[in-house]
Amino acid sequence: MKRSLISLVAVAMVLLGCASGERKDKEGDVKQARFDSEVRHLVAQMTPEEKVGQMTQITLEQFGTSGPDGRFVLDEQKLRDGIVGHHLGSILNCGGQARTVQNWQEIITKMQDLATKETRLHIPIIYGLDTIHGANYVLGATLFPHNIAMGATGNAALMEKAGEIAALETRAAGIPWNFGPVLDLARQPMWPRVFETFGEDPYLASEMGAAFIHGQQGKDLSSPVKVATCMKHYLGYCFPWSGADRTPAYIPDRQLREWFLKPYQAAVKAGTVTCMANSSEINGIPVHASKFYLTDLLRGELGFKGLVVSDWADIENLYTREMVAKDRREAVKIAVLAGIDMSMVPNDYSFYDTLLQLVRDGEVPMKRIDEAVSNILQVKYMLGLFKSPYPRKDLAGTVGAESSRQVNLQAAQEAMTLLKNEGNLLPLARGRKVLVTGPTANKLSVLNGGWSTTWQGDQEQLYPQDKDTILEAVQKKLGKENVTHVEGVAFDKEIDIAKAVAAAAQVDAIIACIGEPPYCETPGNINDLTMTEPQLKLVQELAGTGKPVILVLVEGRPRVIRTIVDDAKAILMAYLPGLEGGPAIADVLFGDANPSGKLPLTYPKYPAGFMTYDHKPSEEKGGNKYDPQWPFGYGLSYTTFEYRALRVDASEMTPKDKLVITVEITNTGTRPGRETVQLYLSDMVASVTPPVKVLKRFQKIELKPKEMKTVRFELAWDDLAFIGRDNKPVVEPGEFKVEVGKMSVRFTARAARK
Repeated sequence: MKRSLISLVAVAMVLLGCASGERKDKEGDVKQARFDSEVRHLVAQMTPEEKVGQMTQITLEQFGTSGPDGRFVLDEQKLRDGIVGHHLGSILNCGGQARTVQNWQEIITKMQDLATKETRLHIPIIYGLDTIHGANYVLGATLFPHNIAMGATGNAALMEKAGEIAALETRAAGIPWNFGPVLDLARQPMWPRVFETFGEDPYLASEMGAAFIHGQQGKDLSSPVKVATCMKHYLGYCFPWSGADRTPAYIPDRQLREWFLKPYQAAVKAGTVTCMANSSEINGIPVHASKFYLTDLLRGELGFKGLVVSDWADIENLYTREMVAKDRREAVKIAVLAGIDMSMVPNDYSFYDTLLQLVRDGEVPMKRIDEAVSNILQVKYMLGLFKSPYPRKDLAGTVGAESSRQVNLQAAQEAMTLLKNEGNLLPLARGRKVLVTGPTANKLSVLNGGWSTTWQGDQEQLYPQDKDTILEAVQKKLGKENVTHVEGVAFDKEIDIAKAVAAAAQVDAIIACIGEPPYCETPGNINDLTMTEPQLKLVQELAGTGKPVILVLVEGRPRVIRTIVDDAKAILMAYLPGLEGGPAIADVLFGDANPSGKLPLTYPKYPAGFMTYDHKPSEEKGGNKYDPQWPFGYGLSYTTFEYRALRVDASEMTPKDKLVITVEITNTGTRPGRETVQLYLSDMVASVTPPVKVLKRFQKIELKPKEMKTVRFELAWDDLAFIGRDNKPVVEPGEFKVEVGKMSVRFTARAARK
């Protein structure tokens, strides 16, 4: 009787849920139909000049200057020429540095005044900004850990919350469009934009990226606290052969679909409304010039229906850098016909003038122009800009709220990845004397990296001085009298290693903070993945004192430290942990937080050690080996977790089935702790050589000492698929292995029941 009653209740709930879902779908369909009708009506009234203007995006620097107080002052004549004279659809960027909320609101208000009151059709501007790890161009905003650190948290719900806060603080400034998330993969560790990614794995990037989109866009994009997201950099940008930014990638189609396409598929499914194209090229074809990538694949296969914007000056680059067009006219024609809707020009009206002439000459059909303009206007309608184009002044006070800081601190704490802890040196006991040294010990800029108050993130004076560096956070834990600070070295030169060695004689432990200076994009290119020689030397000489060395790595990509790993008794990977990074690092070092991060990438042991965790069997056989410094998914804790009782609910699976996997996790230590439970799948035999294993699910749990939880995962038939010999997804019947922790269990996939 109980089962029957439960079943009836369950059915009723499902039916109610379906009805609710159908109602929401119908409401969405009605709203979409209204937007479509409004867009068609507006486009029908527009002149060619007004249409081409909507497709043109110019940088803020062209419309004013920064004063000595950091306030951006608009040149009203230039702004009027842009918005009224050239019918601009969009403006972007920060004008060189972060601005106050009040300054941003003044800027956006003036732009919308011109757009909605002085133009013929009153079409509002859509302003775009790179909110990469929080509203990094809004002074006083919450700057979260960069994506690589968020990937280490394994906490998609936390990522969604961070996205929600970043949207609120961006929209508070009056800016409704964020050029994020970055959905590239960290499979080329030399690449200077590794820190902007969620790691090397497509599934991890897909889940974290989708969570970010949900947090930023919500269920109603017209909400005054939400922003339009922009998935980027579509596609393959992150895999340059040279490792240098904006250089060619060579990616077979199967590899492209197996790895690099998946996060964009997930983003489209999550509802992202805009897309930014890859600045560079794949197999000799610039993405900005490819109808296949921008139209056939993106819109035809993935079903993307939104706005595609170019990256910075990348239509110009088709003839100045990539050399696939003989001049600007040909470059503009190629890019627009390929599928670019809006050109981030960004410094003049050359795109506007050129495209307008191409339209008049009949070389770019009006149908294509109307498509592009419709995609742009659709996003503006979805954002509610036609009804509410102005900043909400009452939102200014929400920027930098204490509740947001607490979420930021949690994110930084959960990102911390403990890589070594010999003899349980950590956590350090209070009452000890320590030496804090190294170039990342006493700067806020290094904790935040690029895209932080400025493009390169290197202007230390612009960071909020009430935030703590690592040194300052350690001093608050121990008292200044118990902390000695000697810088020792800069990133690329020695300062006073001998002084640091001498100071070590007076302390109980050494906290050596090494890593990278702030950088972003091409200025971050390097020729050697090895940590710089002065930093390696500092650690080696400090280890020679016999005092225990705790290594804190503050870096945006995995710099090779093979020669000093044995010199350190403990190693903490901090990534680029944001404005709360100093306190989070100190919390972990002294046991006020238990580290729970897991490496979202393979940490190489050698400068050319580029093998990822999902390598092929041949790469670890016949004398070959997977030999990283630390593998993907690795991370220690101050407590211990026991995995047991891994089970699948069936030994066979067909296309109609869901396979349920359960595993029991027990905290066998003495401290509360968080654990990211990871499920890997191996296809034992396939017509295309299979990887040794692939991440398919992850779930973060929290356990008190001696507490046990059962974690449940579910796999569908599609989860068994790979890209086959015809470059299409396929599931081949056969044996599969599920791995969780150090346990594994096998099942068989069959096309149909016998």
